[in-house]
Amino acid sequence: MASLNKRADIDPRYQWDLTHIYSDLDAWEKDYAEVSALADAYARYDGRVAEEPRQAIRDFFALDDRVTPVYCYAMLRQEADNGDSEAQALKDRARALIVKVSTITSCLQPELLAMDDAALKALMADPDMADYDAYLRAMLREKPHTLPKEQEKLMAMMGELAAAPDNIFTMLTSVDMKFPPVRMPDGSEQPLSESTYTSFIRNDNRDVRRQAFEGIMGTYQKFGNTIAGTYGASVKTDTFQANARHYASARAAAMEPLEIPENVYDNLIEVMHESLPILQEYLQLRKKLMGLDELHMYDLYTPMVSDFKLEMTYDKAYGMVLEGLKPMGEDYVAKLREARDGGWIDVFPVENKSSGAFSMGSLRSIHPYVLLNHNDNLDSAFTIAHELGHAMHSYYSNITQPGPKADYSLFVAEVASTCNEAVMMRHLLRTLPEKKAQAYLLNHQLEQFRTTCFRQTMFAEFERISHDMAARNEPLTFQALSKAYYDLNQRYYGESCVVDELIAHEWLRIPHFYRAFYVYVYATGLCAATTLSERILNEGESAVRDYRRFLSAGCSVPPIEALKLAGIDMSRPEPLRQAMGVFKDALKQFKALMA
Repeated sequence: MASLNKRADIDPRYQWDLTHIYSDLDAWEKDYAEVSALADAYARYDGRVAEEPRQAIRDFFALDDRVTPVYCYAMLRQEADNGDSEAQALKDRARALIVKVSTITSCLQPELLAMDDAALKALMADPDMADYDAYLRAMLREKPHTLPKEQEKLMAMMGELAAAPDNIFTMLTSVDMKFPPVRMPDGSEQPLSESTYTSFIRNDNRDVRRQAFEGIMGTYQKFGNTIAGTYGASVKTDTFQANARHYASARAAAMEPLEIPENVYDNLIEVMHESLPILQEYLQLRKKLMGLDELHMYDLYTPMVSDFKLEMTYDKAYGMVLEGLKPMGEDYVAKLREARDGGWIDVFPVENKSSGAFSMGSLRSIHPYVLLNHNDNLDSAFTIAHELGHAMHSYYSNITQPGPKADYSLFVAEVASTCNEAVMMRHLLRTLPEKKAQAYLLNHQLEQFRTTCFRQTMFAEFERISHDMAARNEPLTFQALSKAYYDLNQRYYGESCVVDELIAHEWLRIPHFYRAFYVYVYATGLCAATTLSERILNEGESAVRDYRRFLSAGCSVPPIEALKLAGIDMSRPEPLRQAMGVFKDALKQFKALMA
């Protein structure tokens, strides 16, 4: 049986270069000690913030700038190899340092809020404090949810406990959990993991797909009670923190600080429900084109254009991304080349590496880092474009805004990434005119709508259900959560699919659930990106300028307003319905090609 490569076997050109953060471990240890000392020194503000509010704020953000690389270095080392015991120890120490910093600096906000409102407004109006005005505005907005100083200190001290469910889930699923191999048609056995599952579930051979599906879902089922206990602890932590801070719900606690109305979440679910007939039309076409008597859950990812392949190496895929994103501007593409050649990206799946893909843009004075698990297919090529969209969003925000305003909202986090994908899709549809290629690309676009709009909305609905259960003090058992998830799959897919029993356990493998009320932004992000990409491609330079203003806004304005800079208003449901119109049109084109 073949096995995953070890990290040492991968050409360094395809690994990220963490020496950009620290040249060696001694440099990390030096910074660690200095940050710890700076945190100790910050304790002098405890009880005295009102005496030196300007300096207390400046020192707080300076301390954040210093602790960020300490944590990011350790985190990135472990993500690349979760079996590296030294990296595990570094991350544990870095997390403890984060908690120490949070605990010591927890005096800042309550003591600022204890000041007279007129004094705080004077701080915001002070030209010397312009870098911090967004922070001060947000703090005043959240004043009803800020606790007395000693309680804030206690909340900060429980930071490690709050992060425990996510850490337990990561270690269990990335290191300890092993999956059965998949027997290929030639009799060989291939290793099954979260990283290789994507390829197996898209395989032309139905038995390979079924084995992979049953191997993944069946293995998670065996750990169901453990993961349910872990996830239940995460949900209860969300509920506790929301109640402690006097929010109406855990969802309100996640959305109010971002200035996103909760009806945005509910509108998304409502529009996807009303659009289910289009999804059923698509699924029934899939069943017909695949020549199946029954469409199972493991049949949903296989390309429907069976006699066309668009396979490519990482280098070829990256070149295609560079070409496809030329409409974004020459400087944009030049920075993408720097990312490829300059140690920003960790490319290939290896033993003990975290699954999936992400971009980490917190290192404002260095550059973003991108984790991939590249396979030689079109999906992986689009993943490159997607994660580079995140990276470029962070890059432009970091170079334009001062540190306190550089972090952009979760609500807009998926817009730049998905816009990259949409622009690249239009490029491919234009440059690959052959009928089979057009059909293959439209198949990919339809799948993006299914998996991003419908599937992520289903995930969001599951999160709403699980947190509502916790708010009603209902037990979050493996059986109860699996039933809720199975019922959702019946609602979304049951009219056209056999909803296999094992799909009830898919929720067990979704890492995003440990960052509650986040997945909905994938769906809203696709809707926004669809409109923005059309503007960029149709209007050219003026639209690119507007889009660059959005990328550069950081949190200097609320996220809804940041998107308005690029010409789209996501406070209304219309962009959601417009996206569903694009889905319907793409389905119509695809049907015509396949006829």
